[in-house]
Parts: sequence; structure tokens; C-alpha cells
Amino acid sequence: MSLSDTPRANRLHIGMFGRRNSGKSSLLNALTGQSVATVSHVAGTTTDPVYKAMEFHGVGPVVFVDTAGFDDEGELGTLRVDKTRDAAKAIDIALLLFEDEDMGKELVWMSSLQQSKTAVIPVISRVDERPDGGKALALSVRERSGIPPVLVSSAERRGLDDLRREIIRSLPEDYESESITGNLCAAGDLVLLVMPQDIQAPKGRLILPQVQTMRELLDKKCLVMSCTTDCLEEALAALGSHPHLIITDSQAFRAVHGRKPEGSLLTSFSVLFAHYKGDIRYFMESAKKLLSLPPHARILIAEACTHRPLEEDIGRVKLPRLLKKRLGEDIRMEFVSGRDFPEELSGFDMVIHCGSCMFNRRYVLNRVEQCRRQGMPMTNYGVAIAALLGILEDVAYPV
Repeated sequence: MSLSDTPRANRLHIGMFGRRNSGKSSLLNALTGQSVATVSHVAGTTTDPVYKAMEFHGVGPVVFVDTAGFDDEGELGTLRVDKTRDAAKAIDIALLLFEDEDMGKELVWMSSLQQSKTAVIPVISRVDERPDGGKALALSVRERSGIPPVLVSSAERRGLDDLRREIIRSLPEDYESESITGNLCAAGDLVLLVMPQDIQAPKGRLILPQVQTMRELLDKKCLVMSCTTDCLEEALAALGSHPHLIITDSQAFRAVHGRKPEGSLLTSFSVLFAHYKGDIRYFMESAKKLLSLPPHARILIAEACTHRPLEEDIGRVKLPRLLKKRLGEDIRMEFVSGRDFPEELSGFDMVIHCGSCMFNRRYVLNRVEQCRRQGMPMTNYGVAIAALLGILEDVAYPV
């Protein structure tokens, strides 16, 4: 990945939802101008969600998500619908295809998506095959959903510009407004990045949060210097003035905190991503409850990545070691990775999430809301480590 690439997790997610054989895949192919999804008259052709990242005119970097029909049946069909339901958690804008007057399922899905604060655009596809061009159905959809649908023909490429304009109109209010470093630095500020190059950062590579943060700082016209933890003192001595902001890896918090200049702000990549991808205020409030957990507390540690745990893995090794050292050996921890995340959280006392660089913000906020509804404290690696080290009050975070 180059510094100018936009990771899929940072792209606007636009999802296709509807019944089997309702024209979702054809619409995806028409919008992207490519044969991304398999099109067939056989219902149930799309099984797992299909993802296509591209630049969408008038919007910017997006990822289109084609999903299986939510009316699928049978044992396999149920699994496909579950995949569709999970994919919906990451969607910013949903294109919901209405097939006919029997629109009960569509309206249920519309309500569910809207409750998750997902913008929904009703679509009537294949208007070239409908006797009246879909006008009667459009009137009915408008009356029952309260939203006028967009009429399209993927085969004749009609209505695609109307749909593109509606997508632009439906962009989330905070689209492109969130920034990794927020108000912590501005043009001309000197920023020092302290980046341990351990087993999690293979030779010749930086981990994704480091790359993304560095790119944003350069875009902001900040003055950026980088070093490893063992070279921190030499880096500070080489600078003509104290850095305005020091960003480090969470595992180096203790070492950097003890040696940073008094006037420099200190934060970590993980804390920055707690703001960028999640709800930093909820994470900070939850972290304050970490030190008062009962001796036999049960903690769920969630990772976005599905990599094989490494020898000094921060989520599987370093964080658990710190938790046991501070809270006692009787603390129990369970781990999930990727999109595995239990719906019912009542058996746990705390959720600690990774920085979520592989998830988009909508997906992380969905998990935050799930925890909030169930009264479950949730924080992330960087914020939790700062709390366990007793330096949470000294850590800067964007507002």
C-alpha cells in the first residue's frame, strides 16, 4: 500500500440490499462499470458479500457491497442472511431494492437500517421490464416508506445519474470531517513519532495506523520526525525545540511518558484511532472503570485483524500480561477476532477493542452502541493501557 492509497476501512460503504434476484448485482455492475458481481436469473447467486473499492464520481473513495438476498431460505439461506445482516453494520448508505407491492421485508429492513443511523435510498430496478416503467410501484413505495424511490435500469443504464446524485445528497454529515489527529496539531507544529519496530511490524514495513497518521500529518503541513523508542533521547536532542506533540505506540507509553519534555503533548496511535474510528469519550469513561473491576472479572478482548497471534502480540500477550499484573491473576480473558463478536455481552464485565484500523467507523460505532445498550463498558487498547499504567490523565486525545 502506498501513502496515497485509501484503505477499504476508510472508504464510504455503500450497500446493495434486497430480495434474491432483485437486481442488486446488476446494479452494482452498472454503477461500477465493471462485471464485479455474478449476474444470473437463478435466485441466490450471491452468497457472501462482494466488495468493490473504487473512486465514485462526486463522492470520492467508496466501497460498494453486494449482499445476498434477505429472503433466502433453508439452512444455508439463513447463514447467508446472517452474513447480510453483519455486512449491514458497516454500511453508511444503503440502496434498498423494492421488487413489488409485497414489500413487508423491505420495510422491515429499512426500519432496521435507519435505526442504525444508516441512510437508506429506495430503488426500483429493471424499470425497462416493467409495463409502466415502475411508476405505480414508485408511488406505493413513496406512500409506505415516506421516501421517493429512484427508478433505474441497469441494462439500459437509465437513472444511474439520478442515483448518484441521491447518494451524494445522502452523505453522512460527518463524511470526511473526522481526522485522525483532530485538534491536537496544526500546520507548522513539530510532531515526533516514536515507533517501536517489533515483530508486529515486519522488516521494511510500517503498520497501517502509523502510515495513515503520517500521511495526515504531512497533509496538514506539520513538521514530522520519526524515531524508534531506543533513539528517543537522541531525537529530542537533535530537534531545535520541543515537539508540540509526541505520538507513540501504546506499548511504549511508559518509556516515552518518563522522558518526554514537559511542554509536549503525548498520545498514542491507538488513542488517536479510538477517536477516529470509535467513541473516544465512551472509551475514556469506560477505561476509568477498569481499575475497579472485581477480582474474577471477565474481559472480552476484540481484535479486528484475524492474523495468527505473534510471540509478543499486543492483544494476546502484552495487554493480558499488564491486566494480570495490575488487576490480579484471577482476571479471565476471552478473545475474538475479525467480525466475530457476541450479540449477548451480559457474561462480561468489560470489552477492550483494538484500534480497529481494519474496520470502518460505522462498524465500530455499531459495536459501541451494542455495548452501550447492554450497559457494557468498552474501551480500546491504547486507552486501556494508559489507564493501567496510571497515566490516563496525562494522555492527550482529540475533541
